[in-house]
Amino acid sequence: MNRKMNLRIYFDNHQDKLPLTYRLKMLVREAIEATLDYEQYGNPCEVSVTFVDNEEIREINRKFRNIDRATDVLSFPLFDEDGMDAHVEELDCMLGDIVLSLERAREQAAEFGHSFEREVAFLTVHSVLHLLGYDHELSDEDDADMRRRQTEIVEKMGLSVNK
Repeated sequence: MNRKMNLRIYFDNHQDKLPLTYRLKMLVREAIEATLDYEQYGNPCEVSVTFVDNEEIREINRKFRNIDRATDVLSFPLFDEDGMDAHVEELDCMLGDIVLSLERAREQAAEFGHSFEREVAFLTVHSVLHLLGYDHELSDEDDADMRRRQTEIVEKMGLSVNK
């Protein structure tokens, strides 16, 4: 699938803890493309990705989820659960916003013993699945399904857990 013609990504950097390189932005693009391809999502679409630090993601998490702690990634789909089918059938659509803490991704990569790149890719895949309507918090079955999808997509990208 020629996703490059069908996908527009808006990047914004709100942090200075880690350098936001061209290579890192292309990794995020690859993770978004891999997820959309895996899900056979062929419509033209747009996604915004904002890179933040732990302090900012904590503020966003508190404001929008009433959870007063830093997290790794937040997803803000531009649809409600009931409107997903109608939304994804539109020819041009904004899927939503991804807010990713590069600081937390670095911490988790060290904690889990894999590369920073693998962690960023995994978090991006996780977030795009949320933008497409998946929610691991609904049930154990939904959690297992989302984990399986994430693992398969990241492995297809050549970023297994040990890389």
